[in-house]
This record gives sequence, structure tokens and C-alpha cells, in this order.
Amino acid sequence: MEGRMGRFLMDFLSGRGFAIETMKVPQPPDSKSDRERLNVYAGKTSETPDVVLSTHMDTVPPFFASSEDDEFIYGRGACDAKGIIAAQIVAAERLRAEGVRVGLLFVVGEERDSAGAKVANAQAKGNRYLINGEPTDNRLALASKGVLRVRLTAKGKMAHSAYPELGDSAIHKLVEALNRVLALPLPVTEDVGPSTLNVGLLEGGHAPNVIADRAEAQILIRLVGPAEETKTAILKAAEGLADVEFMLEIPFQRLKAIEGLPTMVAKFTTDIPLLSNWGEPLLLGPGSILVAHTPGEKIAKKELWEAVELYIKVAKGLANSQSG
Repeated sequence: MEGRMGRFLMDFLSGRGFAIETMKVPQPPDSKSDRERLNVYAGKTSETPDVVLSTHMDTVPPFFASSEDDEFIYGRGACDAKGIIAAQIVAAERLRAEGVRVGLLFVVGEERDSAGAKVANAQAKGNRYLINGEPTDNRLALASKGVLRVRLTAKGKMAHSAYPELGDSAIHKLVEALNRVLALPLPVTEDVGPSTLNVGLLEGGHAPNVIADRAEAQILIRLVGPAEETKTAILKAAEGLADVEFMLEIPFQRLKAIEGLPTMVAKFTTDIPLLSNWGEPLLLGPGSILVAHTPGEKIAKKELWEAVELYIKVAKGLANSQSG
């Protein structure tokens, strides 16, 4: 689906007069898919943009079809982040008409591995500012939490459950390790809030009457500062019970503020830390993160139009300050 979305945007934007570049992105190492995965950059040939508007094309599962009424657009990706794509395209067209040098960068993989951002970071355009789009209720984010994804793997010995002394339950080990991890005091940053932890995936064993020889859990922690303290605490909690693998780490990020614009703190993680070569970042977009990733995902049409005006206002202000 990421490839199809990228191809659609290529055709649409080239038809609107943008010069298109694509960036091939590999599938995750654990994926069995060979489907095309690509980022799309749209701009003007041989032009270094002042400002780039960017967001991600991918969405979380499960898919459900879009619909609309007079007030809202509903469906997977309505606010996270396909509605934002639409608002950024309209804003970019108007900015180009007013002589602002602007680019559009749409990446894949933000919801899984940020692979698109990593590839894009090696192909930056030399712009000074990046406005990243995520659902912030059209408020400028002062910070966004980082993320630490952790896999705990416990190993044991299989046996008949009537004779537990002959086996060694990996599930029992994993449960104990998780209890210890859940009891950890996680860091707090005063103006941002606490780190949070979610055990999102659990699997293991073969049957209720078999001692499990393997069990695995995946944990996601929202970071509010450096990860080292948290990583050390997890390693200690799991010691002797489970192996620990740190699968993904995206750092906590403080962001640029602009006087006169309403602000917020994003409790979620974005691609911004992995797009460091694309200029000083800002985080701004329509829609509520509270309905993203839910069966009720939606976005107000009024918010989309407000976002267009905000993107234009902010981009013009940044471009003018740069030329000044």
C-alpha cells in the first residue's frame, strides 16, 4: 500500500507542476513482503527550498473505508496523516504562487520503523526549516516524546505440564521480568511530563498442557529525556530471566516556538529526530491525536482549511526571516 500511495502522489503532484523525486526504501528485515516502498519529494528542479512541508504516508492497521458528512472526514489516515498531506499540498501550491521556495516531503514507515525518514535524511535539499505534520490540533508543539522499543525473550525447557519439575517455563520467567519492568520508576521531565510504558505484544508457548520453552514480549516506552537510564534499568530488571533487545530508539526532541501561536507538548513520537539534515524542525498539523489509531478516526474539514492558512503563515514567516 505504501508503494501505491507513493505512485498516486507522484502522478498527482507532477500533474500540478511539481518536479518529482523518489527515494527507494527497503522493507523491514522481518518482513516477507517485496512490495515497493518509496518516499516522494516534490519541488522545483534545481531549486533549494526555503521551507519543506513533510509528513508520512503510512497508517496503522486495521484499515477501514473513508466516508464524510458536512463537518468531518472519517477513515483510517483521516488525521494521521493523509488529511495533513492534503493540507500541505494546498498550502505548497499557494506558497509557490506567492514566490516562496517550498518543497514537499512525504515518507513511508513512520508508524513502524521510520525507515523512510532514515533514507530521506541522506538526501536532504539544504533547506533551513522543516515543518513536520502530525495531529496537534493546529497548535505548535514545543516538544515531542521519544520512543524506545524493547523485546524481551525468555527461554526455557519444554515438558508435560503434569511434571513441571522436568521443564522450565519461559512464560513464567517472562511474566516475572515484565512485573519487574512495570514496577520501574520511569523518568519525569517537569515541563513535559512522565515517561510512559506499554506492553503491546505477548506471545509464547504451544498449549496449556505444555511447559513453554520460549516466550516473547514487546514493550514501547515514550521517552522524556535520554534513554540510557531507562535502558540500564530494564537490563537489570530482566537479568537472569529474559534476554533484552533494544529494537528502536528515537530521542526526545525539543522544538522551535513562534511567538503568537498556540502551543502544546506532543506525547507521541515523530520522524523529526531522524530528519535532522532537513533544517530546524517545527511540528504542526490539524486533527486530534486522541482519535488517531482508533476506529473513530476523523478530521474536521474546517480544521483542514485552518491548517492550510497556518502552514502558509508559518512558512512565509520562516522564509522571510531567512532571506532577511
